[in-house]
Amino acid sequence: MEAIKTTGLTKNYGKARGITELNLSVGQGEFFGFIGPNGAGKSTTIRTLLGLISPTAGSAQIFGKDIVKEKQAILQSVGYLPSEAVFHSGMKVKDILRFSARLRKKDCTAEAQKLCERLQLDTNRLADELSFGNRKKVAIVCALQSRPELLILDEPTGGLDPLMQREFFDIIRERCNEGATVFMSSHVLSEIQRNCTRAAIIREGRIIACDRVDALSKTNAKRITVRGHVQLDGLDGVRGRQDAGDTASFLYSGDMNSLIQALSAGNIADLTVSEPDLEEIFLHYYEKAGD
Repeated sequence: MEAIKTTGLTKNYGKARGITELNLSVGQGEFFGFIGPNGAGKSTTIRTLLGLISPTAGSAQIFGKDIVKEKQAILQSVGYLPSEAVFHSGMKVKDILRFSARLRKKDCTAEAQKLCERLQLDTNRLADELSFGNRKKVAIVCALQSRPELLILDEPTGGLDPLMQREFFDIIRERCNEGATVFMSSHVLSEIQRNCTRAAIIREGRIIACDRVDALSKTNAKRITVRGHVQLDGLDGVRGRQDAGDTASFLYSGDMNSLIQALSAGNIADLTVSEPDLEEIFLHYYEKAGD
């Protein structure tokens, strides 16, 4: 059974664009990445899947349950980490964790304690006094303490320092290895590349690519770095050129023979051809979709 399946899922805000005809399939036990810049439709997709907002058209199921008709049953098996955590004023961290556990009708005391120790979270502090990073830690424990089958993480590492980010992903990978499904939205592409097996790229509310992370990184585009004096104007396939002194660096997806001819007409001191990283591939897909 698929953990998440959407068919033509669409959400419009009046005349404003939300998401359009999303077709996604996420298998059980998968660590799936959802990539896109702010405003691309990542949070709208997540809120629609969770039943926080109603779809305009299309359908979606989580563990085979319809997101509209069986929302309450779905929420019992999902841990949701929003991009920004907001809590009731005047509550201590330990009270927030207990309240979250009671909503699921579970005793999560032991698991919450383990998570708080790993994340270095003081449960006796008032939520009102916490920094953004510590509020994110509280939200992480709330999402994970019931050991849900599906974790939906929306920009999960915002506010966490590098050490806490590493600890967070250690915890998430452990859960995934134990059989949990992880659906993580992010615009931090290195997080996707290091942790996810598959990913979808969303642009202006539409999926423009979906594949294994290693397959997404395999295109005919190459990172070219040239030191010397070359004339590349008019050469098709040059994207994202950056110049620093006598060095030019760019992503190239055109005919390699044409590139060699252009370079041979110049004065080359050094040349490097390498595989682009996921961030460059992401930009390549975005520019390609905008053509």
